[in-house]
Amino acid sequence: MRTARGFTLPELLIVITILAVLMAAGLPSLGKFIRNQRVKTTSFDVFSTLVLARNEAITRNTTVTITPVAGAWTKGWNITYTDPGGNMIPIRTQDPIPNISIDGPASVVYRGSGRLNGVVDPFELSVTGTTVTKRCISIDLSGRAHTKAAAC
Repeated sequence: MRTARGFTLPELLIVITILAVLMAAGLPSLGKFIRNQRVKTTSFDVFSTLVLARNEAITRNTTVTITPVAGAWTKGWNITYTDPGGNMIPIRTQDPIPNISIDGPASVVYRGSGRLNGVVDPFELSVTGTTVTKRCISIDLSGRAHTKAAAC
């Protein structure tokens, strides 16, 4: 009598076919999930930058400015403060974020009180693709940022 030592070719082909069908059904959902997560992660980066800039303005009791690199938020941004001599000192720099669309104000300026220098447009983050949730980050006049999973 012979003992079984492995899988037969038909058994292996059936398993591979089942895996291929499951992957074909799941890959479109995975792509949508990844795009949504990229927008969510980027919105957290923008939100945390706003919180950091406000806290630094209050801590240092000076003006803190967030400006996009080369005028485009997707190319990254810089957080700087003004020292008593009038020099702009960097606090943090954000690297470029590819494949995400970020529409926002020309810059965000916090005063030493943590309040905004004026009304600023909200940030709207999106990515190409259908049924991808947009993110909106608005800043009230007191300087606090608010985020929601919807278009602005």
